[in-house]
Amino acid sequence: MSLFGGRKDEGGEAEAEVPQAPPAAAPASGATQSFFGRGEEGMANIGKSISIKGDLTGNEDIVVEGTVEGKVDLPNNQLTIGANGTAKAEITAKTIVVIGKVSGNVHGTERVEIQATGVVEGDVSAPRLVVAEGAVLNGSIHMTQPKSALESKPAFEPGRPLVGEVRKAAG
Repeated sequence: MSLFGGRKDEGGEAEAEVPQAPPAAAPASGATQSFFGRGEEGMANIGKSISIKGDLTGNEDIVVEGTVEGKVDLPNNQLTIGANGTAKAEITAKTIVVIGKVSGNVHGTERVEIQATGVVEGDVSAPRLVVAEGAVLNGSIHMTQPKSALESKPAFEPGRPLVGEVRKAAG
C-alpha cells in the first residue's frame, strides 16, 4: 500500500486510488472539493496545498490547483492548470487549459488554451491553440492537424499549405 491507499505496480511505482465522493449534494458555496475529490463539474481536483512529484496518468478530467512535477499523461481527457496551479511537467492531454503556470512542453491532441493569467514556458503543439490577450507563451508553437483530418486527407498535398487554426480569445 502507498500514499492514499494506492497500490504499487510491478515496477514499484505507486498508483493513487482516487476515492469516489459520496452521492451527496454539492457544497452550498459552489466551491470545488479539494484533492482528488469530485467537484461540481465532475473533475478530480488537486488542491492548493498538494504537491505531486512523479507521473500523473488517468482517465478523467483533472484540475490542478497545487503543484505537479514530472510527466502528465491524460490522452482522453482535459487537464486544467488552475489559477493557483503550477506544473513543472511534460504534459500530454486531449485538451489543456492553462490559467496558472506551466514550465515544460505541452501537447494537446485536440486543443490548448492559455487564458489571460496563464503562463507557459515551453513548446506547445496542438491542432487548435487559443491564446488570450495578456497570456504569456515563451516557446515554439507547432500546429498539427486533428486526427480526423489526418485520416480523411493525405498528410501532404503539393501546392496546399498545412495551416493550423490560431485565434485570439475574446477577453
